[in-house]
Amino acid sequence: MIKLTSALACALLLANITPLPTQAAERPSDPLASPRWGDMEKGILSGATYVFDARVKVEAPDTAENPLNVPITIDATGLSDVKEILVFADFNPILEILRFYPDAAPAYLGFRVKLQQSTPVRAAVRTGDGVWHIGGTLVNTVGGGCTAPSMGATSPEWQKRLNEVTTRTWNEGPMSGRLRMRIIHPMDTGLIPGIPPFHIESVVLSDEAGRPLARLEVSQPVSENPVFTLNRGSTTGTLNARGRDNNGNTFNVRIPQ
Repeated sequence: MIKLTSALACALLLANITPLPTQAAERPSDPLASPRWGDMEKGILSGATYVFDARVKVEAPDTAENPLNVPITIDATGLSDVKEILVFADFNPILEILRFYPDAAPAYLGFRVKLQQSTPVRAAVRTGDGVWHIGGTLVNTVGGGCTAPSMGATSPEWQKRLNEVTTRTWNEGPMSGRLRMRIIHPMDTGLIPGIPPFHIESVVLSDEAGRPLARLEVSQPVSENPVFTLNRGSTTGTLNARGRDNNGNTFNVRIPQ
């Protein structure tokens, strides 16, 4: 009887042993070998599941002579079910550049950005399954783009033309379906003493029925007088663009086909 009790006690003890945790799956290594990628992974992606994906194309000059106005193109049309595109720069003092939600538009966006120093510029594309697909490129520049005053701040004209919108559309040829929109705004970063942050916060592009075609959440690193290039896809008819800045100034314009 004593032997049976001891055996039973051992069995119960073994049943209650908590297994040692398995080693966490190894995270993908950064193809751009940035020393700040660990911070980007934790701070920008918050530990979410991600993969580096060549289908996310980030186009920019290898060397940008003007750090205030660096052209960037994001093309994630090779992915399906794109919900959100987050663009950020590892070494900018303000990491997040913008978020793009291509609700009914192709996952394509062109714009210009201010860079403080040479840095990887990346696009993290979230698909419907919750996975972030990441592409990027390294841009070399002399720096200082985020801490230089805007040109518009020195001119009285910008106050008269604040949030003035001009557009251009292409209905034929190799750029058919493209829409380019320019908004007059100083886009001050707030990193210059005596000049508070003053920037466009949101832009919404919708169709004639008011359905969102694409949405942008814009941060300070986007260049002064921002120019956004999108693709309207199969949407036809007149479009509407509305937006606001962080001081509550708004714009609302109609864009003919």
